Amino acid sequence: MIHSVHLAAEESVNPLIPHTAELVVGVIAFTLLFLVLRSRVVPMFEKAFTARTEAIQGGMERAEKAQLEAQRALNQYNEQLSKAREEAQSLREEARVQGVAIIEELRTKAQEEAIRITASAHASIEAQRQQAITSLRNEVGALAVELASKIVGEALDDQARQSRIVDRFLDDLEATK
Repeated sequence: MIHSVHLAAEESVNPLIPHTAELVVGVIAFTLLFLVLRSRVVPMFEKAFTARTEAIQGGMERAEKAQLEAQRALNQYNEQLSKAREEAQSLREEARVQGVAIIEELRTKAQEEAIRITASAHASIEAQRQQAITSLRNEVGALAVELASKIVGEALDDQARQSRIVDRFLDDLEATK
């Protein structure tokens, strides 16, 4: 019968409901664990979260600063590129103007040289013409004196007389043209 009372007592205990002593030990253990975690582990997590948040925010701020710096550098590069293009255009225009000026200067020099050469050629031709006229006068004068002395029958040795006769003869010859 004792055995049966013991069985009856065991049957009335619900296995899902813990004993009071177990509940007290469990609550004390949980409270101790909670206090240890709250005093030691939670501050470490808080510190790690704060450090990570600050690192992320610092990284974002650095990224924003880097982006602003990159934008400034890009703007400066574009400005320098624009200035370089303007300067290149200015240099091309200046070179074109200088080229036109050089061509005009060379053209002017060539025209001056052509005028000088033409004037020199005219002067040379005029000198040769005067030389030819003088040479022809002398030859014609000599022939005229020789012919006149043959016609007159006496020698015309007087130089001044020969000159007058030759000049008169040539003047008459030019007048008949």
